[in-house]
Amino acid sequence: MDPLSVGLVGCGNISERYLDHDAHLDAFDIVACADLDTERAEEKSESFGVEALGVEELMESDDVEAVLNLTPPFAHHDVLMQALEAGKHVYTEKPLATDTDDAAEIVETAAERGLLVGAAPDTFMGAGLQTARSVIEAGRIGEPVGATAIWTSPGHEHWHPDPDLFYAEGGGPGLDMGPYYVTALVALLGPANRVAGTVGQPHAEREITSGYRQGESVDVEVPTHESAVVDFGEGVTANLLFSFDVAGSTFPMPAFEIYGTEGTLALPDPNHFEGPVRVRSRTDDDWGEVPLTHDYTTGRGAGLVDLAYAVRSDWDQRASGELARHVLDILLGIRSSSEESAYAGLETELDRPAPLPDSFPERTE
Repeated sequence: MDPLSVGLVGCGNISERYLDHDAHLDAFDIVACADLDTERAEEKSESFGVEALGVEELMESDDVEAVLNLTPPFAHHDVLMQALEAGKHVYTEKPLATDTDDAAEIVETAAERGLLVGAAPDTFMGAGLQTARSVIEAGRIGEPVGATAIWTSPGHEHWHPDPDLFYAEGGGPGLDMGPYYVTALVALLGPANRVAGTVGQPHAEREITSGYRQGESVDVEVPTHESAVVDFGEGVTANLLFSFDVAGSTFPMPAFEIYGTEGTLALPDPNHFEGPVRVRSRTDDDWGEVPLTHDYTTGRGAGLVDLAYAVRSDWDQRASGELARHVLDILLGIRSSSEESAYAGLETELDRPAPLPDSFPERTE
């Protein structure tokens, strides 16, 4: 299979994770990069041997088949639409968009043009969460009945050099960290039906406490403490908590479990690709670790391989735009439910992504 030629837009820190793994995954080849900050694009060009182009130039290039979007969340819709209108397949970091209408336009435009949309997170395709799926499907915890997902922190202003984006449109703990947990739950349990949520924003400003901007304040435009109950199909209920307002917690991090009629499945950190995966049945005295059933633990890039396979063959795409749209619908439903003081119904429907072959993806050494 010829590798899918990819142009990267947005040369921030996360771009290095994709560029690093390009050398180990033969399904795609990052051939060009672009950024509004041309100096940053030139730096990535020199470090990784890819061509630095202007954004418009990259979009129009015949050498680019797909655009990898790593821009801030508020720019996702415009960048993805520009790429689709230029006839490119797209893959984007999370979230797919910052509102459900924009997400719908992206997915529908791609379908109309015969193009594919892929979206992060792709961590559910890693060895850890694929192993967890095999545990559920083998019946080791019986029928799933519930789940818990908790991620908390005191806020990005205490460690990130430029935390503004986490508190601006498209930010907040739900859209920042929530996609890892909710995407994993959808992949493991199937699509959700409705959401009941409540959110809070205790501070109008956050003070940066580290780095070159120490002492500056950041305006807060989004909720920073988000809690929800999500109903999945077959009567499974998940409790979610995502927060930038927790100084410390006695919960193990992450607190991520699925409860079944015959036992409990302790899930791995969904921000990573590996394990551990642990199970405890009703009759067990302690937890038992499950050997990984799948191979992939490398890092960012599995979703791009997934997109490349789907472009080149009849591969059933997993990290699809439809999945990312459904996850966004759930996460924004937390906020709309809080505003309306009522359950939020979900506009999107989804077929659960198929499990992966244990050797996915093929790699070069």
